[in-house]
Amino acid sequence: MESENREYPTTSQTDGNLIGYIRKSLDANKYATKKTIAQGLLDVALLTANASQLKYVLQVGEKHEFYALMLTLISISIVLQLIVAILFVIIGGLNINKQRDHGTAVILNDVILIFIFLISIINIIISGFGLEYSNQPLQLIYEHTQPPPKL
Repeated sequence: MESENREYPTTSQTDGNLIGYIRKSLDANKYATKKTIAQGLLDVALLTANASQLKYVLQVGEKHEFYALMLTLISISIVLQLIVAILFVIIGGLNINKQRDHGTAVILNDVILIFIFLISIINIIISGFGLEYSNQPLQLIYEHTQPPPKL
């Protein structure tokens, strides 16, 4: 793998405007767009995990010790993730190189940060109540609910 040897221009080579040269080489809008896409992909991964958890809880039904709590928390998490996904689409369409989009981008970033914090807390609580039989939920639940054979 070749290492890149970049020579950065001196102030005299950029007509005394080295800061202008650096700003032109770093496109903040591309960076923000890539960051938003990466966050969106992580959101999809968490959404997939929550869908799997929801499937498990619905399969087990009220035999699960914390059925109502788990159902509620997983549903809230999924709804918040869908809201964040919509906000990602909106913020992804903004051009932060334009002054008029700066305020909107800052507000949306703050709202997204709050929602992601809430989603994280909710998912910590979900994992705390555990899905201990998630590999074979129905078989193991039925084994534990069947009366032992009489001798």
